Formats: sequence, C-alpha cells, structure tokens
Amino acid sequence: MGAHCCNHDSHEPDTRRTPRYRRILWIALAVNLAMFLVEIGAGLRAGSVSLLADSLDFLGDSANYAISLWVLGMSLALRARAAQFKAASMLLFGFGVLGAALWQWWQGGVPSAPTMGLIGSLALLANLGVAALLYAYREGDSNMRSVWLCTRNDALGNLAVLLAALGVFGTGSAWPDLIVASIMAALAISAAVQVLRQADGELKDDGHGHAH
Repeated sequence: MGAHCCNHDSHEPDTRRTPRYRRILWIALAVNLAMFLVEIGAGLRAGSVSLLADSLDFLGDSANYAISLWVLGMSLALRARAAQFKAASMLLFGFGVLGAALWQWWQGGVPSAPTMGLIGSLALLANLGVAALLYAYREGDSNMRSVWLCTRNDALGNLAVLLAALGVFGTGSAWPDLIVASIMAALAISAAVQVLRQADGELKDDGHGHAH
C-alpha cells in the first residue's frame, strides 16, 4: 500500500459530500473490513504470512475509508491527527508481519498453497469490485484520486499473493510466501513513515497559520 492511499487534502470539494460517493465509501469500508477478517483468519490457518500481509492492506484501506468518512469537513489539524493514528497502527502491523515471517522461517513450516490461491483470488475480486465503484471518481480531487489509485494498486498485492501461492506449490517450500510477505510489509512500513512525516508537516503548517 503506497503513501498516496492516505492523503488528507485541506480542500474538500462539494462532490466529495455527495450521497452517492459517501455510499460508495461505506461499501468499500464494509468490503475491506470483511476481507481483512477473512484473510487474517485464512492466513493463520494456512500458515501463510503473505496472506497476513495482504490482510494488512485491507485493514489499512478500511481505516482509510473510515477516516475519509469521519473527517469530511473537519479541520486540517484533525485530519492530520487521524492520519498519524492510522500510520502508527500500520507501523505496528507491518513490524508484526515481519516478525511473523521470521517466526515462520524459524519454524520451517510450508503454507497451504490451495488456500493461498483461493483467498488471494477472492481478495483480487473484492479489490476489483471496489475499484469499479470508484472508477467514476478517479479524476476528482487528490483524496478521491488517491482512494481509487490505492484500491487499484492493492490488486497488485493480491496478484503477488497468487504468485507466492504458485511458488509454494511449485517448490514445496515457504520461501515464495516469506519473500512476498516481507516485501509487502516493508512497503507498508515505508508508506506509514511517509504519512507520519506528511501529517507532521501539515500540523506545523496549521500551527503557523494560527500563529499569524
């Protein structure tokens, strides 16, 4: 998940407040939250760290949609604080996935390739469905565009899980799963750090604005 998934622009256009767009955000939130629960459960059962990492993506997106709905019309400072909370949570989960990858490597188990393939395919369909709903808003303001791009790019993460499943099936080892999971977790951590820096800058700018 890239840092652009977490934009909090200081100007909210009227189109952002349309009932249809708000309904789509609620649908996207429900789909992502459901897929987070499905993937984290399947990842634990299948012993797949890449599924756990992909569930992290769905959790992050759920937070993104929830924040987008919650902070409509709120001040820049409040939106920056919300972004900080989300980024801090993503950091914790990102390091948690890396820890799980190390533990899985230490244990030496091989994840279930069929489960990875099935759940990875379901996750891909979920992201493509949400992306289709958001497609009409892809050229809107930075927030609208970032939400759509984030969902579109998440489909690439789902494809990575499917490739990991093929790798596990073909090699009979856990390495493809561990490599994909580590890359996804590292990207999430990197994005979280960027969001924390951006939010810190927004809070400083907001403070200077109030000072004048």
